[in-house]
Order: sequence, then C-alpha cells, then structure tokens
Amino acid sequence: MTTAPRLPRIIQGGMGVAVSNWRLARAVSRLGQLGVVSGTALEQVLARRLQDGDPNGHMRRALDRFPIAAMARRIVDEYYIPGGKAPLASYKTLPMHAKDTARQLQELCMVANFVEVTLAREGHDYDIGINYLEKIQVPHLPSLYGAMLAGVGYVLMGAGIPNKIPGVLDRLARHEPVSYPLHVTGAMPGDDTVVTFSPAEVVSLELPPLRRPTFLAIVASDVLALTLARKSNGRVDGFIVEGPTAGGHNAPPRGKRQLSGRGEPVYGDRDRVDLEKMRSLGLPFWLAGGYGSADGLRRALAHGAAGIQVGTAFALCNESGLRDDYRDDILQRVAAGSVEVFTDPEASPAGFPFKVVRLEHTMANDRLFLQRPRVCDLGYLREAYRTPEGSVGFRCPAEPTSVFVAKGGAFEDTIGRKCICNALMANVGLAQVRAGKYIEQGLVTAGDDLATGVQRFLGPDSHVYSAADVVKTLLAGAVAQADGVEGMP
Repeated sequence: MTTAPRLPRIIQGGMGVAVSNWRLARAVSRLGQLGVVSGTALEQVLARRLQDGDPNGHMRRALDRFPIAAMARRIVDEYYIPGGKAPLASYKTLPMHAKDTARQLQELCMVANFVEVTLAREGHDYDIGINYLEKIQVPHLPSLYGAMLAGVGYVLMGAGIPNKIPGVLDRLARHEPVSYPLHVTGAMPGDDTVVTFSPAEVVSLELPPLRRPTFLAIVASDVLALTLARKSNGRVDGFIVEGPTAGGHNAPPRGKRQLSGRGEPVYGDRDRVDLEKMRSLGLPFWLAGGYGSADGLRRALAHGAAGIQVGTAFALCNESGLRDDYRDDILQRVAAGSVEVFTDPEASPAGFPFKVVRLEHTMANDRLFLQRPRVCDLGYLREAYRTPEGSVGFRCPAEPTSVFVAKGGAFEDTIGRKCICNALMANVGLAQVRAGKYIEQGLVTAGDDLATGVQRFLGPDSHVYSAADVVKTLLAGAVAQADGVEGMP
C-alpha cells in the first residue's frame, strides 16, 4: 500500500520579480518545505543577468542543460556580455508580449523558466514550485512548458481565475498543443482572443511524458475556491487562501469602495473566507497573510489547513533577491519601530490594491514618482482591449497619459498609477538605465505584519537572518500538531 506524500507545512511565497529567486527556493526546499520561484518576467531576468556578465556562471550552467542546445546557444549569443555591461549602459529592450508573441520571445520565456527551476532544484530531491499571476496571461503557455521541462513540482497561480490552467498542465505533460483565452475588454462574439502554443513546433525532439505538476490556486474567497474545484477544465489539487493583509497585490474589497482615513481600502465581513466551507471541499489548503509565526502555523492547523504560505519573512532573508540596500534599510526600520506599510489603491496599473513599504529612495516617494518619465516598455500589467479594427491591442494606465487615452482608456485611470514592472526589476538590482543617466527606482512591497512579524527572526545583535532561521522559528512548537496532516488526495 502506498502512502500519500506529506504536504509541506510551509510554502514560501512566490514574490515579485526574482525576489523569490532560485537561491531562496532552493534553500527552503532543502529544509523540507516548499520553495517557490517567481515566474513573473523571467525572460527579462535571464536576459539582464546575462548582460550583467552572469557572475559565477549560474545562468550558463543551467542553459547547458536545456534539451535544445542550439536554442540555448542563441540566447547566450544574443545577451551574454563577458564581464557585464557598463554601469550606465541600458539593458536591451525585449519585444513586449502580444496576442501572437514572436517566436523568439516564446523561446526566451520557455528557456528562462527552465533555467530558474533547474537552478532551484540543484543539490536536493525535494519539490520546487513556481508562482504566476493569472492576469499576466500571454506568457503562460511557453513559461509553464519551460518550467515543466525542468521538472517543476508545483504550480501556484492567483490574481485572476485560473480555471483553464489545470487542463493546460495536462496537455503540456503530453507535449500537446495548448491554448489559453485572453480577457479582452470590449471583445465581441467571434473575435479571436485566444493565445496558442505548440511544443512540437518549438522543441523538435521526441521527449517522454513530463510530470504533471500539482496545481494550487491562490484565492481570496471560498466562493472562488468552490468554483475552481467544480468547474475548472482539469484537476485542482489544493488552495492557498490569501487574506488582504498579505503583501503585493490584494484582491479588492467586495462591495462599494471605501477608503480609510489613511486612504487605504476598507475590508469587511464580506472579505473573510469561510474556513468551514474550505474544509468541506475536501482539498488541502494553506493560509496566507498574517500567519507568518509559530502561533500562526498552529492556528492554521487548528482550522484544518495543511499549513501556511509565508512571504514577507522570506523576502527579507539573506537568500532572497531583494537588493541589499533595500533589505538593510527595511530591517533597520523594523528594529527601530519606524517601518510603515501602506495599501495603495492607485499604484498598480492592474487596478488591484498594492501594498507599499514607504522608503524615501523608492517610488513610494511622490517626488521621485513625479520625476520619472512615463514609459511602458515591459508591459506585463497592460490591459488587453479590442481596437476599433477588431484586433487585440494593449494599453497601460502607467504609460504616457495621452497614449493611454488615445487607445480608449479613461484619463482618471491614469492618476497615481506607477510603473510597477520597472520598479520590481529595480528591486532586485536589474534596474533599466535610460539615456545613460536616469536609473529606474524600486517599489518594495510587504505584508501588513512587517513591523511586528519580522522582528522575531532577528537576533538580539543582528539585523540579518536566513531562510533556515525563518523555517526553524515557524516550525517551533507546531510539529506535534502537524503530525496528523494528510497527504495530497
């Protein structure tokens, strides 16, 4: 008789762009928990790491393991700069994703996801997960295939309704052609709003079937969880229930929008998840947002959860990809009791509330925000819309206002919108340089419990800590209660 695999008690959040990088995910998984890499914009990350000279050769080592050597070599030839680019030189601008993405960009997506998962899996036999945002729809198919070629064990997805992803995973595991419907504002019946990807057209090898990853949907309501469990086009294996105190993008409050005296969205009873209904689904779930402590893990287990997802604590540990100066500043502010997190209802082009750590030398400073030229050259949070000609176009509230309005966007939607795409690249030391002088600034996110939640991981004379410190602290006192957690159905 076979026993079901033990579920992780701790899932490390898949944060930002390369904050949850391969080093962090590998460190967490080697400790027997689930390390997760962020799948957002990995093609940009790989291209920029190569242009920075690929210190220690990690990118090229993983590229050497890609099954299509010629494809990997083309990417090295295109982007690798021995010794790295000059500090004030610009990174190469990649084409932005479109409904019919160029073959070259599809290949780069696929290879970049393969590289990140491959590096995270080195040196251990535990699973690695990868996190995607459903609302960044166009890159999904080649990205997922690349991660699966590298043997990814879990796929986590939220920020939308990922009810078509389970079927995509089923087909990609068999190397079959796949499609994914885009949400296109103003689309009419009969419009072509579907993106497609055929592994056989890209990977011209006979490969054995791939492992179908475990799929965890990230949800903010029990109603969405029920819908996904019953109506997805394939198997949903579990859920991560993320509350509005979690960092990054939050689901907007239900009902009429209200702001607090600080200007933050007000959440109420309608935004609370009914955990009894989650238990009734019969699928494992993890709780996220304010559970990053040993007591939080105990409470989650008492509610019937398999464990917790933790983001902020891991984002500030030594192994994360966050820039050292940002991390040091935040941890010093935590120690001094002067750190502040603001849930900004306007910052994100996606229109979702976005939690921002208020740091003077980032885009959280209105002066720096107003000095930045409005440029949209990464485009991950753009909205797909139907053009007057009936095709699919893309617009971003953070692009030049006149351009956005000319595409049919509303002027009021541009107010306060920040280029989160470029800011997230800057957060991990991959900031674009414009005209040899303007350097993009970051915008750091964290959960509401930053001020109190991170302090527990710091020693009395230390302002740094490791992923192992986080795992050890979270598991303290929760082991006995966790022993009864069942495996994946």
